[in-house]
Amino acid sequence: MKQKEGNKYFTLLTLYLAQSIPMSFFSTVVPVIMRMENYSLESIGYLQLIKLPWIVKFLWAPLVDKTSQNTKQYRRWILISEIFYAIVIFSIGFLNLETDFTLIIVMMVIAFTASATHDIATDAFAILILKVKERSMGNSMQSAGNFIGTLMGSGVLLVIYHYWGWQYLLFALAAFVLVVLIPVSLYPAREKKVLDKSRKNISPLEFVWFFKQKRIGGHLVLLFLFYSGLIGILTMVKPYLVDLGYEVKEIGFISGIFGTACGALMTVPAGIFIRKVGLNKAVWVFPTINLAAAVFFVGLTYTSHPLYLIYIGIGLLWSAYAMSSVFVYTLAMKIVRAGREGTDFTLQIVITHLSSLIIAVMSGKIADAITYRGLFIIEVGIGLLIFILIPFIFRNNFYNNYENS
Repeated sequence: MKQKEGNKYFTLLTLYLAQSIPMSFFSTVVPVIMRMENYSLESIGYLQLIKLPWIVKFLWAPLVDKTSQNTKQYRRWILISEIFYAIVIFSIGFLNLETDFTLIIVMMVIAFTASATHDIATDAFAILILKVKERSMGNSMQSAGNFIGTLMGSGVLLVIYHYWGWQYLLFALAAFVLVVLIPVSLYPAREKKVLDKSRKNISPLEFVWFFKQKRIGGHLVLLFLFYSGLIGILTMVKPYLVDLGYEVKEIGFISGIFGTACGALMTVPAGIFIRKVGLNKAVWVFPTINLAAAVFFVGLTYTSHPLYLIYIGIGLLWSAYAMSSVFVYTLAMKIVRAGREGTDFTLQIVITHLSSLIIAVMSGKIADAITYRGLFIIEVGIGLLIFILIPFIFRNNFYNNYENS
């Protein structure tokens, strides 16, 4: 690998770590801390509101694109939003969970808005600095950053909290965010203008025009369904393990540490594979792995659930999800209009988030009604549905229109 190419990947990895570790801490560790402090489940439920900016970030993505004529200006957005993110995190460290709960929630929403803005700019920055052949590996860094961030934010930081306490942990998080911005600060971003005229015409409702492209319907269906054969299992796997008699500490290691680590490790092989065979062939491979994971869990319900099969299932599940993430990110980078990189990529990823949310909510009701086995069988059915749809989606030459993107 050339040094210049390696620098790109390292820079992107640090950028995604900068946003994912604090975000994982706030969304997964803070609820644990709150429960330890005897907060009600209702109060803990309100904490989910902090994720709202990541669902609606497509609303201000056009503004980021319109004010960024080149990679240097996207980098400006990255630095400003992430420095602001660090300042808010640092400020929260001075507050007390018991007496300042409402203010902390408000500040977390503000912090997540800054983080979401950072994500928009980082995705556009990545699209512009990566050559087409480099995008799969670049997205391996994005996926790896997310998985490592989850591993660190939901596991390691909880241990650090035990020793350092709330205030010093928040100060350390803010410092970490600033330190990992050093690589992008030193990255030689270009000042050359890119499609200047096109960007000046960007509308605040630019995301609406994304849906008006010819033959885009099949692509949207693919995005909506690609994770669907896994999300229900991912959502219910911890309750499933609880019902099998595993203790919380065991579940935390099996799923939270081992599973997430498997996901992080499989992101690079996925990127290498996509780079070697291309998206048109990879679109058949990753759904096959997803289907294998769903079938495995169906088979698991017919066993006595020995520990080694649990580990195999969890490893396969998280690996499949991680590799699918690399594929989806790479495909989404391909389907962006020139000058609208941040808007179009953000919109596509939000679609996957919404579909995952719907599946996650439904999975609990389905498992209650027809047991875990019934849920897993439905997930197998969704996995098979994707194979039926792929030939129809790819035969209309929609993706060929973006061949040189």
